[in-house]
Formats: sequence, C-alpha cells, structure tokens
Amino acid sequence: SSAMGIPMADSHWIYYGKEADTVEEALKEFQMLRDTIRETQQKSYMRDGDVIGDFSYGTPCIRAWGEGARLIIGKFCSIASGVTIMLGGDHRVDWNSTYPFNALLPETFSSITGHPFSKGDVQIGNDVWIASDAKIMSGVTIADGCIVGANALVTKDVPEPYTVVGGVPAKRLKRRFSRTAIRRLCEMRWWDWEDRDIVAAIPLLQSSDIDGLWSYYHSRQKNA
Repeated sequence: SSAMGIPMADSHWIYYGKEADTVEEALKEFQMLRDTIRETQQKSYMRDGDVIGDFSYGTPCIRAWGEGARLIIGKFCSIASGVTIMLGGDHRVDWNSTYPFNALLPETFSSITGHPFSKGDVQIGNDVWIASDAKIMSGVTIADGCIVGANALVTKDVPEPYTVVGGVPAKRLKRRFSRTAIRRLCEMRWWDWEDRDIVAAIPLLQSSDIDGLWSYYHSRQKNA
C-alpha cells in the first residue's frame, strides 16, 4: 500500500479508473480540473456575492430580478443540464392581484415596492447531485450529499444530509445510506480535505466501501 494508505497496482496510483506514475501527476490533473471548471463553467453564471465551491460543475440557469438573494453552492456538486435556480421572481399571492403592474409600468408605479420578491438565498451543500431539468425555488437550502431527481420542483428545504428527493413538488423519497454511514460521512467532510488526501481517496470515494473510507479518514488523522 502507499504511504497514504491506499492500495497500489504495479506501484502506480489508481484514480478515476486510470493509472498515474506519481502522486504529483495525479495532483496536477486534479488541480487542472478545478481551474477548468472555474474558468469554463462557474464564471458563466456566478454573480457578485455568489459563492460556488471548487469542482462543482454544470451551468444552471439562474433567474433573478434584482431582489438581492445570493446563490451559495458547496464543493463537488454535479449539476445536470436544464437545471434552473430561481433567486427571485415570486409574485405576491397575498396581494389582491398577482399582476406586476409596478414592474411593467415603472414610469408610473415604480413607487410600489415588494414585487417581485424573493424568499431568500439558495444554499446547496457539498457533493449534491441535481439531475436534469430540476428547478429550485428561492429560499431553499439543500443539505450535503443530497440528490434532487430529474424534473423535480424543490420548494422547501431538504435539511437532512444524504436524502433523495423528487417529484412536483419535491418530496423525500429515501435516505441514501444507513444512519451510521451518514453520520460518518458528515463527520469526515471529505470535500474539505487537502487535495493530496482527496486524490488518494478517490478509489474509495468511487466505491460503496464506507468502512474503507472511514478507516482511511482515521489513518489520515493519525498521520496529520
């Protein structure tokens, strides 16, 4: 095994299903991926005040009308095509009419404020997968490790980590893992590890071996 505690094959590191001769080569590709995602994807939709974590890929459609809500996405999220995130644009269902007179007739009625409005920031945790054509409404928080099913409409928080939701409106379908496994994953927070440690753990991250990942986590702590 390697010094990092990850099995070797012919003295090569194994990651992403490929071999690399050295730790440095693996790290170089890993770090290039972060830069590529940042430059070619994240910057295409990131606005002032938004926070998009490292390695989170995809180009969601962000809808906002100046309400001031922010988009906060954690690290290592997978955002599929057709995903829409609504940071505002809500109509006032508590008013006598939902019609936006003030927005469409600004020269006369701009003094009327509060329409459109937002329910607040959208906050998406780490290692979240949002499948194709899902829509997330303003004010929603999604916990770490969750999965949002294709075509889902998320109108409420998904507060429990590693939960699968789907449907219109989205509802909880199941937990991804046992409570013990989820507790371990939440404690490990692998997305916050140093680059070298994440690269070493990729064969475990891309497996169902939670016990192996847990053992690696503790060996990493002892070697820190």
